[in-house]
Amino acid sequence: MCIIFIVLILLLCLIFFLLFPEKPSVELASPFLHRYYAHRGLHDLSAGIPENSLPAFQRAVNKGYGIELDVQFSKDRQIVVFHDDTLKRVCGIPKRVDELTYEELQQLHLFDTDERIPLFTDVLSSISGKQPLIVELKRGPHNTSLCEQTQEILDHYNGPYCIESFDPRIVGWYKVHRPQIFRGQLACSYAATAKGTPPIVAFLASNCLLNFISRPHFIAYEENARTFLVKAATFLGAVHVVWTRKQASEPHGEDAIIFESYLPRVAW
Repeated sequence: MCIIFIVLILLLCLIFFLLFPEKPSVELASPFLHRYYAHRGLHDLSAGIPENSLPAFQRAVNKGYGIELDVQFSKDRQIVVFHDDTLKRVCGIPKRVDELTYEELQQLHLFDTDERIPLFTDVLSSISGKQPLIVELKRGPHNTSLCEQTQEILDHYNGPYCIESFDPRIVGWYKVHRPQIFRGQLACSYAATAKGTPPIVAFLASNCLLNFISRPHFIAYEENARTFLVKAATFLGAVHVVWTRKQASEPHGEDAIIFESYLPRVAW
């Protein structure tokens, strides 16, 4: 019995080590709390405003919402704002974003509208510090370079922003190189994570047991899918962010909400 008890204690200690977030200071977290963030901008395709487009971001600014957006590399290492790895869903061609140069990407249209894939710098110029940003860095073969170049741009941006990623190595880069920036771990259910991911990695990631790499200040988790361990991380000090809420409801314990498909109030 004594050996079993010791093993259980050691296992519990291991789980805590893997799971523990870094509780942010009030000053670091407060600009981002109790707000709604428009997922990929305040897009409305029926009105000709596609996701991750300049009009979507400007519309969010005009309505007073925070903004969530995605950044990744083009082939020539320009940082563009685009969510998917491939261009098929949004632009209709079966190529990866990083297979085309920025000039080539500019020949494409977002969902057959007049809008094009914007540069990150152009998006920041449009937003101009008027609303807080959640910048998601997309994982890829050049994570370190993406972190370095994205942050070089953000170092010259005069406005509130934080970063997040599904890849704990990206969030971990910020822990080491920019510890003063509010950073978040994106995660989702095991079923969603397991697509193309080894089962053990999917289990660890979906339960935020890779937090030891990134020690995130906040956890942005899939709506209605948080596990017991993810809830435990919130109890241990992680700020609770939810994505992506698609119908109106009152906040019930979240510290921030990423939304789309409806118009909530700006903050609570």
